[in-house]
Amino acid sequence: MSGAGARENVFATRMALTNTKLRLKGAQTGHSLLAKKRDALTTRFRTILKKVDEAKRKMGRVMQIASFSMAEVTYATGDISYLVQEQAKQATFKVKARQDNVSGVVLPAFEVDRVAGSDFNLTGLGRGGQQVLRAKEVYAKAIETLVDLASLQTAFMILDEVIRATNRRVNAIEHIVIPRLENTIKYILSELDEMDREEFFRLKKVQGKKKRDTAAKDAAPPPEFEDFGGEDGGGGDLLSNKDTDVIFD
Repeated sequence: MSGAGARENVFATRMALTNTKLRLKGAQTGHSLLAKKRDALTTRFRTILKKVDEAKRKMGRVMQIASFSMAEVTYATGDISYLVQEQAKQATFKVKARQDNVSGVVLPAFEVDRVAGSDFNLTGLGRGGQQVLRAKEVYAKAIETLVDLASLQTAFMILDEVIRATNRRVNAIEHIVIPRLENTIKYILSELDEMDREEFFRLKKVQGKKKRDTAAKDAAPPPEFEDFGGEDGGGGDLLSNKDTDVIFD
């Protein structure tokens, strides 16, 4: 059962009341911590969103310049793709991954590691050498921008999912768990109050019964004693009884 009027099925005892209050305090503490975590993640999410927008705009400008630079190389030297493929023995750029911790959430971050040395140095030796070097640097900048954008996009997607899950947990605690525990506490208190009233009423009844019994006992007449020497009795006052004189001849 859910909703604002829902409560847990518990026995109305003092121990259950204590346990429910402790659970409510824990739920409130958890709600506060999750809300702070959500706020921190949201702040980082907005920062990353701004950086993603800037990186995309930068990527567009860099790729535009790189395409124009490549066109200059092709115009000056012709097609050099086969020369580049022959002279490229190892990767000039390597991507390293590290981890950032944001309020308990691990976010991957990618960095470009440029290997020392230079490939295809002889390319453009005959003509168009300046255009080739400029195109090389522009495309190197494009790769760095692309890696930064990939790092930001990955962090963006992870934070988006974590914030959604945290929001669901915060809303569940706020609108389901805490109201249910509060309703349970109200129910236990009302039941305990009812039991206290019943106990008080029972004690009043017992006290009233005792008072009535005591009053009836006090109002009862004392037990009668046997009367010796009364009007109907055989005994009397020996001094006041005058017998007739006895005359002896």
